[in-house]
Amino acid sequence: MMAKEFKIVHESEIDGTPQQVFDAATVGNSGWLWPMDGEFEPRVGGAGPYGSTVTAWDPPHRFANHVDGEGGFFNSLEYDISERPEGRSWLRYVHSGVFFEDWDNQYDGAAKHTAFYQHTLGQYVKYFAGKQAAFADIQGPEASKGPDAFKAVKAALGIHGAGAGGHVNVAIAGVGDVDAVVDYQDENFVGLRTGDAMYRFFGRNAFGAVVGMTVHLFAGGADGDAAGAAWGAWLNGLYS
Repeated sequence: MMAKEFKIVHESEIDGTPQQVFDAATVGNSGWLWPMDGEFEPRVGGAGPYGSTVTAWDPPHRFANHVDGEGGFFNSLEYDISERPEGRSWLRYVHSGVFFEDWDNQYDGAAKHTAFYQHTLGQYVKYFAGKQAAFADIQGPEASKGPDAFKAVKAALGIHGAGAGGHVNVAIAGVGDVDAVVDYQDENFVGLRTGDAMYRFFGRNAFGAVVGMTVHLFAGGADGDAAGAAWGAWLNGLYS
């Protein structure tokens, strides 16, 4: 397989200080992405997230990490953060690396995921800055690879139309009623936010994978495994 490089750049204004954004990008990943595994050493040359090496460390303005792999693989993430008035920040995020096959589809999926993840980072900083989350990653069944599979998620959540805004209320066995703000919505992604949680829904069927979701719970004592099991039963039930 031939490695072909890609570069995705995303810029956004975030309602939070540069330090809050920097902390989210470095040690707050459970709140908007997924928990880091392994050690993290806050210095250039130290251990970075997900087996990477820290290549830039200048808090609260710049953080970057890089990892190499076999066959020409590499993956690099860069966060450049500048201060804006009234406690806000500007984030320039750059993700570069390689894909080995189906380049156009993978690039399209990665670019759209980036926009959703960076929005979620902004929601985390605005509403939950500094908090760690109890986390669950849930994958749908093979049947959720179908072309219209993500529509079933939107219908079950009671989401209609396009764009963010408004509320939904959905009953989840083992969790109870979830009354949430729709903070993000497009053809492939939905974001819900409550006073103590965020729920992210991924229509990865558009990119050849199954529909998935993540749960980020910020209340003290929250059980991510239990929430993951409950939401997993709900998600799988949509396709049975």
